[in-house]
Amino acid sequence: MSTSRPMLNQREAAAACGVSRSTIRRRREAGLLPRSVEDPERGWLIPVEALLAAGFTLNAPAPPDAPPSPAGSSSEEPVTGTAAELRTELERLRHQHALELAEARHGQALAESEATHLRAQLDARAEHMVTSSGRCRR
Repeated sequence: MSTSRPMLNQREAAAACGVSRSTIRRRREAGLLPRSVEDPERGWLIPVEALLAAGFTLNAPAPPDAPPSPAGSSSEEPVTGTAAELRTELERLRHQHALELAEARHGQALAESEATHLRAQLDARAEHMVTSSGRCRR
């Protein structure tokens, strides 16, 4: 079973790789970060795999310090672990949604293009029938 790594926006990718946002943007625009998708809310999303393949080294930030536990209570799992899992799942869902949205938009564009082509063919045939029927009656 393969697990999908998260997608990072340009700011997050720059911070994780220790480079400027413009470096990430230039690499994306040059086509060196494949499978990047534009999300209406988060901007450009870059797959972690693409960053690694482009030669970047990711330095995961240290998790925040766990909040102190109230006296006498014991926490079975630190909040950071749960939050990290939720962030990972959120990134996975955002990535999945971005891909589904991109596929739907592409399908819509193909359907519109095909409809335009078919309308043009129908118009040409109708015009041909009008001109042909006019010639036959003379």
